[in-house]
Amino acid sequence: QVQLVESGGGLVQAGGSLRLSCAASGLNILLYHMAWFRQAPGKERESVAAISRISSSTSYADSVKGRFTISRDNAKNTVYLQMNNLKPEDTAVYYCAGKATTTGKYTYWGQGTQVTVSS
Repeated sequence: QVQLVESGGGLVQAGGSLRLSCAASGLNILLYHMAWFRQAPGKERESVAAISRISSSTSYADSVKGRFTISRDNAKNTVYLQMNNLKPEDTAVYYCAGKATTTGKYTYWGQGTQVTVSS
């Protein structure tokens, strides 16, 4: 049974930092494309950052480039999202997701962790 468990969310002032963690079980993150998504109230879910299987190439939404960094620790089977210089518009529920194939939708999702940035 695959489980993705996010942690690390919270309340932070604008300009601050948080690091989100996504602990995976039931799958090997090295063999999966992993990503972070977020959904703000009244808005659609959007992709924030992704890291590809094996090669670990990364991609980011324009809104977070230069501020967020996705990484993974294969030994801990955990994916991270380091978020710096946070802005109020980063406030959202952040979700970890994984898929085995390059194309297609993400198959596995975590329960989400709330990030709130105060101005």
